[in-house]
Amino acid sequence: MRSQVTHGGEEGSAHLTVVKLGGSLARHAREIIPVIRAARRPLLIVPGGGVFADAVRQSEADSDTAHWMACAAMDQYGWMLAAQGIKTTSRLACPAGPRILLPYCTMRRHDPLPHSWDVTSDTIAAWVAGRLGGDLLVLKSVDGITDEGKLVPRINKPRVTDVVDPQCIPYVLEHRIRTFILNGTDPARIERWLRGVKVPGTCIGTTF
Repeated sequence: MRSQVTHGGEEGSAHLTVVKLGGSLARHAREIIPVIRAARRPLLIVPGGGVFADAVRQSEADSDTAHWMACAAMDQYGWMLAAQGIKTTSRLACPAGPRILLPYCTMRRHDPLPHSWDVTSDTIAAWVAGRLGGDLLVLKSVDGITDEGKLVPRINKPRVTDVVDPQCIPYVLEHRIRTFILNGTDPARIERWLRGVKVPGTCIGTTF
């Protein structure tokens, strides 16, 4: 067992896992969503911004305006994901089963994070997980964070990476949010992680 490069979730756990589903995985949504829907455990999907957030960047709006436009972009991507058969919610609460969080109203109500492109849907998902006392599973189109081409199995201090936004790693470390970065292009890997099977990826801070 290569525990230094593999980590698994908690099979059968009623504990909430917040799942950040990045916009880069939009074309894989048809394969990812059925896996999440079949998990039958508390899973709250926080959508990325995808092409909708790209449009916000191109608008060159000021930081405050861009922040709220980007949060609205997450809602748009959330509705696109919902077409694959998972219900949406605007309530910041632990769901009984898989749900997609449309975060705009929650973010407007609490306004908990800086208005900057250093804070994107990665850190927003981390805030949601921390607020609800859940774990965070970050689905990306890469295996995790790498160093000179080698997968980094664990991170215990902030570091520069383009896999997540600049504030995500410092935030989850400061708030002790159990976080795992996983390649979402392989639905079977997601399914195994949700069953508690160890898979390759990067764990940030506290061990699963």
